[in-house]
Amino acid sequence: MPYRLNINGTIRRVDVPPDMPLLWVLRDELGLVGTKYGCGKGLCGACTVHVDGAARRSCQLPVGSVGHAKIHTIEHIGATVIGARLQQAWLKIDVMQCGYCQAGQIMSACALLGQTPQPDTDQIDSAMAGNICRCGCYNRIRSAIRIAAGMEEETGRVA
Repeated sequence: MPYRLNINGTIRRVDVPPDMPLLWVLRDELGLVGTKYGCGKGLCGACTVHVDGAARRSCQLPVGSVGHAKIHTIEHIGATVIGARLQQAWLKIDVMQCGYCQAGQIMSACALLGQTPQPDTDQIDSAMAGNICRCGCYNRIRSAIRIAAGMEEETGRVA
């Protein structure tokens, strides 16, 4: 079935079954491979994208349900003010180890800061709870979010 999708501000056309997960449309049909496949059940957060500004798990989102929503992927996030601040904070304090989950982590963090510009620790933990980091970088992720929100100074590498 043909779809016109608003991906990163550009209308993209695809002809796929309506039940195909958005993740596979992005990766296999459109070549946007920054969004990762993790668990396939919407539990790990590696596949997180923004759908009309909200963090959504693309592995569980059928393309037929997207409609005219604006979809943003990690490939676009640096073009936004919040996304660029997050990416800079991530790099400044060396958040990632293996890096596999980081696209989903940044997407969730960006959605959080878009709704709550200066979140407290509970709000950060709640927003990021669905994102799993097998390397255990949670403290650095929290610090990077606080740095991007202007709530914490970068003091070097966070343990």
